[in-house]
Amino acid sequence: MSAVETRVAGLSLKSGNPLTTATDAVVVATTTDNKFSIFADGLTKAAATKLKAALQSVGATGAKDELVRIPATGIASAKVIVAVGLGSTKNGINEEHLRRAAGSATRSLAGFKKVVIYLPATYAGAANAILEGAALGAYSFTDHKSSTLNKSKSPVSSITLFTSQAKDSDFRKALDRARIMAHSINFARDLINTSPLHMPPAQVAAAAKKVLTGTKVKVQILDEKALTSGGYGGIMGVGQGSTRPPRLIRMEYKPANAKKHVALLGKGITFDTGGISLKPPASMHEMKADMSGAAAVIAAIRVIHDLGLPIAVTAYAACAENMPGGGAQRPGDVLTTYGGRTIEVLNTDAEGRLVLADVLVRAAEDDPDVVLDIATLTGSAVIALGHRTAGVMGDDAVRDAVKAAADRAGEEFWPMPMPEELRATLDSLVADIANIGQREGGMLSAGLFLKEFVADGLPWAHLDIAGPAYNSQSAHGYTHKGGVGFGIRTMVAFTEDFITGVI
Repeated sequence: MSAVETRVAGLSLKSGNPLTTATDAVVVATTTDNKFSIFADGLTKAAATKLKAALQSVGATGAKDELVRIPATGIASAKVIVAVGLGSTKNGINEEHLRRAAGSATRSLAGFKKVVIYLPATYAGAANAILEGAALGAYSFTDHKSSTLNKSKSPVSSITLFTSQAKDSDFRKALDRARIMAHSINFARDLINTSPLHMPPAQVAAAAKKVLTGTKVKVQILDEKALTSGGYGGIMGVGQGSTRPPRLIRMEYKPANAKKHVALLGKGITFDTGGISLKPPASMHEMKADMSGAAAVIAAIRVIHDLGLPIAVTAYAACAENMPGGGAQRPGDVLTTYGGRTIEVLNTDAEGRLVLADVLVRAAEDDPDVVLDIATLTGSAVIALGHRTAGVMGDDAVRDAVKAAADRAGEEFWPMPMPEELRATLDSLVADIANIGQREGGMLSAGLFLKEFVADGLPWAHLDIAGPAYNSQSAHGYTHKGGVGFGIRTMVAFTEDFITGVI
């Protein structure tokens, strides 16, 4: 399979009357304000009254996340009208609510080509959220379909947001940002959704190289020979049981006006069987998503480049396939990681921290000002925080800055502690450290393990996205089943905040 070809709906801005525009569908907003209201700025009173009556006749209430579809006959030039509920707007409208509403609408309109969005884009940030959500909702992954492809409804291919400020420069910037972000998030989704047969470490490297071709990002790929000679014992140890060897992808962006430097590190386990410490078979097919952290950092550096942010970024995607082959590492093996620290492998299914150990030490040699690592690291994170919230831990200032950036970006993170008493559970009888501690607090001890490989005084945070990286439940908002592309918006927002001196 060739490198991923990511598809994104066309986005545009337009002013005028959305109800008289030639399109397949019009998306409008409803609220619970005054019992039931519709967003009607710019519509004639007669058109607004007719639209409101039609929606009320089918029981629309305006409740948050409500989705109602009606024929557009006699109301608009479109075929259908879709009303998305925003709930009460008396205290303002959260941008993430707009993002989810727009995404829910376009996701429901698969099979239609052109869609007009008429939601309250009262300022540039709102317009960005609407366009971004709409583009993310208009996604599908069909690369592996053949005889059933003609039965799949194609996602919306053209999205126009109607606003009276369509020519405003800030709105145009919001449009460009939505295009950039949607492309990179969909790229990450494509990598995650691709069959693990077709996405071994070498193919992730090829996809990264292709998506960054033509940019100012320099890409270096270390193969198994370079990793062995370079002393990357963690990555090589995890990948030694597979016939498809590991890769380390190093990406470097250094604009001339950069005054700060961020390092982004991603776990890229292209398939995780658990190794000899074999996982249960149920849901193991979802372990193709164990490279979501690597996909996120590749996507994030592309966004940062395309936005022209004045900051240097070095990103590492540590990719390996964790298989129980005849050459696989065993429980009890001792690995020597990059930099010389030794790890006793007590559980081969705690492999993500082994590849991150290598790159945490290597990244410090680039002399960054701050380091973020992102990984589907622990099942404990899912148990603690569920399927939609990620955990973040590390230095207090960096952890809190990640949480603030996530809130602004619309992704759910929760700050977690790193209790000192759990560090002793990682002691090894034969090596410098063991790769697992006690079962209780497993997410926290994993963070403590990683901290051991962070250079003294280097600001750092660890993002455990095991819960929200892959959606195996029902689709919701702009989130489809399958790969989510989670964490990209947060890392970009954090980088923007870091430029302005948030920490």
